[in-house]
Amino acid sequence: MYDCATLAGLLGVKKIVAMAGLPAGAPGDTTPNWITSTVSWPDFMAPAYEYQWKVTIDFWNEFITHCKTCGIEHIAIEEFPGTMVWSASTLLKLREATDPMLGINLDPSHMMVLGADPIAAARALKGCIFHVHGKDARIERGLADRDGLLEPRPVTESADRVWNYVAVGCGKDLQWWKEFFSVVHMMGYDGDVSLEMEDLTMSVDAGVHTSIDALRQTISQ
Repeated sequence: MYDCATLAGLLGVKKIVAMAGLPAGAPGDTTPNWITSTVSWPDFMAPAYEYQWKVTIDFWNEFITHCKTCGIEHIAIEEFPGTMVWSASTLLKLREATDPMLGINLDPSHMMVLGADPIAAARALKGCIFHVHGKDARIERGLADRDGLLEPRPVTESADRVWNYVAVGCGKDLQWWKEFFSVVHMMGYDGDVSLEMEDLTMSVDAGVHTSIDALRQTISQ
């Protein structure tokens, strides 16, 4: 990441996108452990979670200092389950503990699969949306009703998963996407929308064309 920031500076790139990372749960541990979903119990979880936040904040404060020397102005953290930043609140926590140059790469699909509302999240993130992904997800009816939203199966087993990444418009309808982009615009973001096509329920060509068609109909001009 340090080399990436250095290269960005040499190229004149002012914004980089990253994920927050995931430390181990205690000094000396070498295996990252995402304990967020069970932090309140058992009792040993809370101190481990606090330690992870300390490590995360220390890393990002040091890395931000390096980025500033490279001339980088914005760092967009993609919120992602399995990392320390996976929601609006966790992004704001990291931002408040580091620097306002750190904001979010808002990927609505990752919020959808946790049961969050990306539109509500966008409103909470006013002024710190630095990048946006055009990416949808679908909670699979019947399967999610039975097993909930936590899904360890490989993404290649799409027929059996409780949720899947899908082409834009195949999870949320176009009215939802129109509102999403409208709210994102109102919250101060006027930049690019980066299409991520990770739909394994259809061919790559079909997914790309479906997503582009949906984005053209819904992105606020």
